[in-house]
Amino acid sequence: MSSLPIAAKYLLTWAGLWNLVAFAAMGLDKHKAKSGAWRIPERRLFLFALLGGGPGGFLGMLAFRHKTRHLAFRLGFPALALLDLLVYGYLFQRFLA
Repeated sequence: MSSLPIAAKYLLTWAGLWNLVAFAAMGLDKHKAKSGAWRIPERRLFLFALLGGGPGGFLGMLAFRHKTRHLAFRLGFPALALLDLLVYGYLFQRFLA
């Protein structure tokens, strides 16, 4: 990883952090839903995905079986995950060129 350009390192850090945040937010929201406590707003879950955490949010959705009945999540999170991966792939390829 030390031979990667600095921009590629930032991209990997950005992607890793937002995917971790999105995954954890899905788990936390599922836990809060089961216990009847304060919930993370759906808009915020989508914001995490839009900021680059789509794959993590989608995996969290599947791992925690959370928001799987909501059509917006069933369609939106896979679409955002794909979009994030395409953008990451494009940017990473550009940084290495």
